[in-house]
Amino acid sequence: MSPSTGAALRLLAATVDAKAVAEIGTGTGVSGIHLLHGMRPDGVLTTVDPEPEHQQFARQAFRACGFASNRARFIPGRALDVLPRLADAGYDLVFCDGDRLEFLDYLAESLRLLRPGGLVVFEGVFANGRTVDSGPQPTEVTRIRELLRAVRESQELVPSLLPVGDGLLCAVKR
Repeated sequence: MSPSTGAALRLLAATVDAKAVAEIGTGTGVSGIHLLHGMRPDGVLTTVDPEPEHQQFARQAFRACGFASNRARFIPGRALDVLPRLADAGYDLVFCDGDRLEFLDYLAESLRLLRPGGLVVFEGVFANGRTVDSGPQPTEVTRIRELLRAVRESQELVPSLLPVGDGLLCAVKR
């Protein structure tokens, strides 16, 4: 994750005064650290990843940054298996950095998870410039284009595309 993407995530979490954030794709914890820095001091990050090893790295990284263990809830598993078990309208921000083939499904789950005024953020929507290239593209890029169209056309969302890192698609739930 680029420093500018991290700074944007921190800003977005602070903007919505995030107390509850859901993250799809824990990775090594870099995005989670930025989100936690932007969240309220009593906020909790719920992070989902199919790889328990990733979550172990992230847990160590959060601890090294001085975050108390109760600031993060780690749930191993596929996002589309875990997200339906999370509370309706219980989240201020949902950050999606998982399987790009599932982004449209993450959008549907995010709309359910977010409170009104909450924010959904998708990372990597430029796909290294491929989303704007003409010509045949891999399925991943086609799916990202479908996501961009769905967010743009949704009456339920107020979207913006931030040109930081590999692109952040952000949308506020009305």
